Amino acid sequence: MNSYSSVLNTLLVAVVIVACLFFAREVFIPITLAGILSFMLAPVVRMLQRLRLPRGLAVVVVALLAFAAIFALGTLMAREVTQLAGDLPRYQATISAKIQRFSGSGERGTAGTLRRAEEVIEDLNKEISKAQPAQALIPVEVHEPSGGPLQTLSRLITPLLSPLAMTGLIVVFVIFILIQREDLRNRLIRLAGSTDIPHTTAAIDDAAHRLSRLFLTQLIINSGFAIIIGLGLWRIGVPSPFLWGILAGILRFIPYIGSILGLVFPVVLALSVDPGWSMVLWTLALFLSLEALTSQVVEPVFVGHSTGLSPVAVVLSATFWAWLWGPIGLVLATPLTVMLVVLGRHIEAFKFLEILLGVEPALSDAENFYQRMLARDPIEAVEQAKSFMTTHSLSDYCDEIARPALILAQKDIDRGVLEKDKARIFCETVDNLFIDVAHEHWITRKEDHAMSIAATAKLPIFEQPDQLALNWRSNEPLLLVGVRSDLDEAAATVLATLTEIHGVKARVERLEALGAANLGKLDLSTTALICLSSIDMKTPAHIQYAARRLRSRAPEAKIVLGVWSAADGKPLIELKNAVNADYVARTFHEAATIILQEAIATQVAPADITSALPADFVPPLSFAT
Repeated sequence: MNSYSSVLNTLLVAVVIVACLFFAREVFIPITLAGILSFMLAPVVRMLQRLRLPRGLAVVVVALLAFAAIFALGTLMAREVTQLAGDLPRYQATISAKIQRFSGSGERGTAGTLRRAEEVIEDLNKEISKAQPAQALIPVEVHEPSGGPLQTLSRLITPLLSPLAMTGLIVVFVIFILIQREDLRNRLIRLAGSTDIPHTTAAIDDAAHRLSRLFLTQLIINSGFAIIIGLGLWRIGVPSPFLWGILAGILRFIPYIGSILGLVFPVVLALSVDPGWSMVLWTLALFLSLEALTSQVVEPVFVGHSTGLSPVAVVLSATFWAWLWGPIGLVLATPLTVMLVVLGRHIEAFKFLEILLGVEPALSDAENFYQRMLARDPIEAVEQAKSFMTTHSLSDYCDEIARPALILAQKDIDRGVLEKDKARIFCETVDNLFIDVAHEHWITRKEDHAMSIAATAKLPIFEQPDQLALNWRSNEPLLLVGVRSDLDEAAATVLATLTEIHGVKARVERLEALGAANLGKLDLSTTALICLSSIDMKTPAHIQYAARRLRSRAPEAKIVLGVWSAADGKPLIELKNAVNADYVARTFHEAATIILQEAIATQVAPADITSALPADFVPPLSFAT
């Protein structure tokens, strides 16, 4: 019941926040714009302060220069638009000629069909007009609007009041935020709680750093985009080329649709100016090629890593903020979402924001492996293994992905959230997966020797029987036993796959094989080494039982105790001594290293041993007995 009330409270708070942002947008939009501009201008203010300029004077100088540049750019664009509007009547003849050529291209084809459809509609309209009774004409009188010059002036000024008021608020807020930056930071820390100063400070610094990088890279990229577009349109011959270049650069701050809006106006103008079609085609080619290069190559390298947002988050944020605040929300969508992700990264209560919107994978490689095994879908895991082993060894894959997944499964079993049937499905899928991994590795060794070397670089591969000791040349010199559960057996299967790929054959037995009824049937005559596989040490009785039974049947065989979730410490050594094991291993790589070291033929020439082992081969510490 408490969980339901908590969810309802969270939803209620979210609804209230969204409602406030919507109905009070006239206040929140200037504050948000001012905050973002302050992030951009703060580094310049700090630079002037380092030059011994007082804080207040530095803020005023930077604010005046920034807004002067913005107003100058707006004035330039307004003048260009006015000049273009005066020239538009000259292009009317070109447009009319193109329309006439298109519509007069004969009665065949699409144009002819459109003309015939237009004639049919006109005939139907005439028939409908004849069928309707004549209506009396309604006299229309035109009156001058009442009121004096003041009302006329008011009607002219009213549409300008809202943008002027917003601009004034933005200027005031920017100056205030830059002057009171430290005081505002301290108040935010106080709101978050003075006991959590490290996390709040880290969040503020991270947000400032990310937003500064975001706007700086976007400003540089979009400025370069505007310059290239302006020069290209000037070379093509489109009127007012730098106006369209500046407009295209500004519109690119709007995700996705901004670049399309920047393309429409120059294309329409090129269509109006050029009697032919070459100017239109060149304009389209210029925009499309440059946009493809910028969005697919430049931005993913620079902007993508600085924002920390997933592509889905960018789309969702653009949709949400456009619905909430209109066109301004489109421009603010990315920086506002970056702030939310930073908030989720540093404050535990908002962790879900980073998971939903951040660029980091939702699941680690081990968690993804675990989930795919539970879903009985090993295909994705096989592809993951192939991709992983292009730069890592197979033993790395076993230890960094498979072993943590097995430990996760064991923890879920201990907590009672992984039922017995699902645990069995997980283990069966792991077994099948490593059969596929072994097969893929065999194919890779045949087709790509370089990749095979990368996948097995940390451990030697025995390709000839005479590289093995005499007692290791049988069909199954290595026995692996899961001492307690199906998970222990699955871990033994992982190790068996690893050793067989490196040239040592192995067999895996269940704990039931050590019972009184089955122990006599267990053939250990050719077994040189036994590995007891256990995820943890919570039930050492099972390990001791298995070691005692196997030692009685194969007294000459050496025993390796593999405890895959154990930490290095005294309890592990005590357990090793208690079961009278020869070696102990905590990872699959350690266990495989011990097994392969034991399998080396003592009579092999030193040169052959050197070729079998890598140059940096060092036995693990667990060799000490």
